[in-house]
Amino acid sequence: MQEKIWLSPPHMSGNEQKYIQLAFNENYIAPVGSNLTGFEKELGKYLGVPNVLMLTSGTSAIHTAMMVLGIKDGDEVIAPTFTFAACINPIIYQRAMPILVDSDQESWNMNPVLLEKAILDRIKRGKKPKAMVVVHLYGMPAKMNTIREISNRFEIPIIEDAAEALGSRHQNQLCGTLGDLSIISFNGNKIITTSGGGALISRNSQYISRARFLATQAKDDAPHYQHSEIGYNYRMSNIVAGIGRGQLEVLNERVKTRRANHDFYVNRLGNIPGITFLNEREGAYSNYWLTNMVVNPLLTDGVTRETIRLALDAANIETRPLWKPMHLQPVFAHCPAYVDGTSEQLFNDGLCLPSGSNLTEAQKERIVSAILKVIKK
Repeated sequence: MQEKIWLSPPHMSGNEQKYIQLAFNENYIAPVGSNLTGFEKELGKYLGVPNVLMLTSGTSAIHTAMMVLGIKDGDEVIAPTFTFAACINPIIYQRAMPILVDSDQESWNMNPVLLEKAILDRIKRGKKPKAMVVVHLYGMPAKMNTIREISNRFEIPIIEDAAEALGSRHQNQLCGTLGDLSIISFNGNKIITTSGGGALISRNSQYISRARFLATQAKDDAPHYQHSEIGYNYRMSNIVAGIGRGQLEVLNERVKTRRANHDFYVNRLGNIPGITFLNEREGAYSNYWLTNMVVNPLLTDGVTRETIRLALDAANIETRPLWKPMHLQPVFAHCPAYVDGTSEQLFNDGLCLPSGSNLTEAQKERIVSAILKVIKK
């Protein structure tokens, strides 16, 4: 059996150990310390937004954003149906109702036309949504100009889920800075990783101050432990933050490599009838965290996404179908959904290809050769 090729494995810079050792030297083996404050300042400098809070995960960051905006029992929150469940679960944590919206064809992210339709229908039914979660799927920026206009017009704040989009830009503005509150993930498969972790970002310093309070067990300002609200243990470890500092130093290099991976796949496979890729539209700059192709079996002599996935799996190459839409998930079947079939079609025909920044040229050739072998059959 040939060596396993993973979808998106961690890629260390070599500098992480220096910061981990710093935590040990200072004896800050805790959710406080110079790595934690340093990582927040350094990410804030990169993004151009000084208000950054490091948390245990992207999910905890979304949940904290929900609490900051006052999402509560009975509220409604709009979210994309074509995403990972971690985007939707925090809505349920707050006992609110997800209102699911389908994707547009160009970005695969939230369709602004269906978004406005959903808002108007919810208002007509007597319940204006309290917030909206907007995702930049696979690193591709959503249509933020139109979505922001809708947000402003209906006065519905945006929680920007940039979990997969660190280094991506919309109209030359970095993803992670486009929401009223924004989140980033440092999970083990992301473009840079802390093994597990996330960040909450906002231009509103009061939002981050409130989030910091809630994420540290909501401890009141007193010489003893006193609590007037329910809080959470959501702060990132100082050791984990050290990994993040070493990773952040090579972020631009990682973006460059992931984009080169995408170009490689497009150049080698993009001219095959029935094979298409998610590409940038005008004003969008993607980190191409994952490269994704769509397979149309009507144009490939019956070769399907699943044919290719199984063949690559047999060759010890990890791939993954695109996200199964949330409105098709049993746990969210009760949620109102404004859909037109786009996300369902993408799920049926789409495949995530290995996209790690540590892929070798030989590995990329092996992946493409395995795909071409299936198609030629």
